[in-house]
Amino acid sequence: MSPFFTVVIPLYNKENYISKTIESVLAQDFKSYEVIVVDDGSTDNSYHRVKPFGNHEKVSIIKKENGGVSSARNFGIKIADGKYIALLDADDYWYPNHLEELYKTIEKFPKAGIYGTGYEILLDGKTLRKAEYRNFKPNKIQLVPDYFEASTINAVIWTSASAFSKKNFCKIGEFDLRLRTAQDLDFFVRAALKFDIALNPTVTMRYYQKSENNLAQSFYNEDREYFINKFREEEDANPSFKKYLDSNRYALVIRCKMIDNPIWKRVINDIDLNNLTDKQRFLLGLPKVILKVSKKFQLFLLKQNIYLTAFKG
Repeated sequence: MSPFFTVVIPLYNKENYISKTIESVLAQDFKSYEVIVVDDGSTDNSYHRVKPFGNHEKVSIIKKENGGVSSARNFGIKIADGKYIALLDADDYWYPNHLEELYKTIEKFPKAGIYGTGYEILLDGKTLRKAEYRNFKPNKIQLVPDYFEASTINAVIWTSASAFSKKNFCKIGEFDLRLRTAQDLDFFVRAALKFDIALNPTVTMRYYQKSENNLAQSFYNEDREYFINKFREEEDANPSFKKYLDSNRYALVIRCKMIDNPIWKRVINDIDLNNLTDKQRFLLGLPKVILKVSKKFQLFLLKQNIYLTAFKG
């Protein structure tokens, strides 16, 4: 009998995290699952760390040449036997209720296209913060009224807190091989443009913001610009989508300004300032040196367990 879930874990140079990640899957309360780990040509000890788990009846380990995280995810999904795919990055961690809460969400909204749960973000190795969504009722499993509006603080659907059917994966399309970062945002944007999104706000996983080889910390800013510019026609017809993309443009401008990447000069011209918070509009006009000082101050406050963000008005 096929499992309900196939857990797909792309692995590349995460030797200090992968064992705990897989252990968190094997500790799930919901038992109808298989695990496919796709080692994408790791050059550290990741494969040797994960190899012993291959003796477990639920775990398969595939080793392939490096092709990027999108390639690894697509490969794992193609060979999955489960009806539903549950994604998990190799440096993230599931609480024992994760698959059970996803299952409840699927049962309640079987026609939705993507399912997600609440998640926590470990910001600096010690400060834990629950993801926040805009204009969203926090205490019930529900269809998200406006995915893009809700995702302007944190993404409503996070990669390691998501699930979808293999059938809908084919309709959404594979993870974009061109994107070395933001490929997950791109996938969920395409999903939200086609399907209803169901969210169970129960927190079931932890995301490590500053883990080793973390693509979110990378300098692939050309890829981020490419992702944002893929949807020109769709954003023109959807004001909340335009607001969502302008929020991403803001983040890209700030990132590029601080490293003297001229991309920001192109991106800033596409932002409708009315779509930004007052804090974002203020920061957008600051020079690089002041932005760097502001970032250092934010990190100082974070060490005092005080979290400030420009994404909240």
